[in-house]
Amino acid sequence: MPTIRIRLTGSRDDADTLLTTLHGIDGIEHVEEIDIPDEYPDDDSSSSELVDDNGSELFLIEVQASDNLHADAVRAVTEVESGLLGAVVEFVDEF
Repeated sequence: MPTIRIRLTGSRDDADTLLTTLHGIDGIEHVEEIDIPDEYPDDDSSSSELVDDNGSELFLIEVQASDNLHADAVRAVTEVESGLLGAVVEFVDEF
């Protein structure tokens, strides 16, 4: 069963929309938002006295597909949906 790991940079609404969209794909066994591990740097610029003007957050999403065909569908849908939302996605091997 292929696992697709997605790092999404965008708003909470962007992440929720993508999660809902991924749940709607046939052949998807599991969709889960993963807690951000401690080793990821905090993008909060307040401690460095920088201006944080984009309001983006990092979200980690893990999807288990029934086969490679459905895994490819997850990647394609994720790319299209993120483009519509104005969010940035990256497919990674591990978080």
